[in-house]
Amino acid sequence: MKLLRDSLTEQILVARYLGKWGLLLTPVAVVVGSAVALFLWTLDSATNYRFEHGWLLFLLPLAGAAIGAFYHRFGRSVEGGNNLLVDEIHEPGGGVPPRIAPLVFVGTVVTHLFGGSAGREGTAVQMGGGIASAFNGWFKLSPVDLRTLLMAGVAAGFGAVFGTPIAGAVFAMEVLAIGRMEYESLIPVLFASLLADWTTSAWGIHHTAYEISLAVPDRDSLPFDLALMGKVVIAGAAFGLVSILFAELTHGLGRLFRRIVGSPLLRPAVGGAIIIALTYTLGTRDFLGLGVSSPEAGATTITSAFRAGGAGPFDWWWKVVFTAVTLSSGFKGGEVTPLFFIGATLGNRLALVLRAPIDLFAGLGFVAVFAGAANTPLACTILGIELFGAGPAVYLATACFVSYLVSGHSGIYLSQRIHRPKFGHGTMEPNTTLRTVRGDGQPSLTGGAERLARLLAGFRRRRQ
Repeated sequence: MKLLRDSLTEQILVARYLGKWGLLLTPVAVVVGSAVALFLWTLDSATNYRFEHGWLLFLLPLAGAAIGAFYHRFGRSVEGGNNLLVDEIHEPGGGVPPRIAPLVFVGTVVTHLFGGSAGREGTAVQMGGGIASAFNGWFKLSPVDLRTLLMAGVAAGFGAVFGTPIAGAVFAMEVLAIGRMEYESLIPVLFASLLADWTTSAWGIHHTAYEISLAVPDRDSLPFDLALMGKVVIAGAAFGLVSILFAELTHGLGRLFRRIVGSPLLRPAVGGAIIIALTYTLGTRDFLGLGVSSPEAGATTITSAFRAGGAGPFDWWWKVVFTAVTLSSGFKGGEVTPLFFIGATLGNRLALVLRAPIDLFAGLGFVAVFAGAANTPLACTILGIELFGAGPAVYLATACFVSYLVSGHSGIYLSQRIHRPKFGHGTMEPNTTLRTVRGDGQPSLTGGAERLARLLAGFRRRRQ
């Protein structure tokens, strides 16, 4: 009888828990999903307008100065962006100012309207966190529940912006710390992500469809080829190295801009001028904006990377440069869609070198470079399955996990904690941030080179 009573009590608590979060998160997820729908519609309109009016690129420095002034006047407390959200989820207290949502919305649309190379994930995640924080003004939740609420906001933003609600939920639990998943918030983040994605779709927003022809007719089995798997491992390592390159270049250029250009208003103006110079030096506009699609015949885009001849040998590198300059100089937007472009175009070229299926390797790069840069291999594997289907799941998982391992303790989110190191580093303090691991707590282009030099010096001493 005691066991029965205890079980009944537990189920009552579960019902109360589900009811509580269902009531709290329904309005949050609906508002986040609606905000993401408006953002995606506005972003699409701005991108199409830029395609039709190429002269807008020449106003990019002026637009950058406007964004810098806008944030200097109204948004200095939210400059941390995604890192601010991660810090607040780990240690609730300071709060996430709700104004982060409209600020990043406007800043990102302006960035894309005038040709900055940026993404949309960071914007959606920050909007989700800001909206969730605004609702807490009414909810008055405890620090523990506020933590769950913010995670749900992150999941809702991510799931809605890409149309991948399961990946959104896992991302919100996985991105906070390397080596730890926040399972206690599983149901709230999943519910918020699913409802936000449904809301975005209900507004008539459609996401880009991708296809990998490897999917098999018999969905009860998965294709597996040992030689192909070896090629996937090699590609996964390359994706991990490129994720390090992207993260280090972006952080390092950010420090360089702050050192050389003292005014936060002038930094994005200088960055915009560099983007214009790069565009006309290369003679192409393929690396501006999101890079998902283009009205120009023969342009390199994410979608073109899934077919033969759809990417040049160095297109992935130039997207790294354009995005690093854009974001590090102070323009707004996310990193993820550019990482999709980088990974897909790199995968396209690796497929030619390794004699592998082009669409498969473009899809692997699409998710695996992101997995290494964000240290979220499980979320990215699920992201790939939601986008491409279950057929290539075994290869998606392999590429994402290899990239994650190879990327080491680098990443685009410097406030991310290291709960359990990926390998070695036995003396690392628990819950050390990636920012701390970088050495002096400041982004540096030379930090990685210095660590590599120390490793090589130690290797030479051991051989002697």
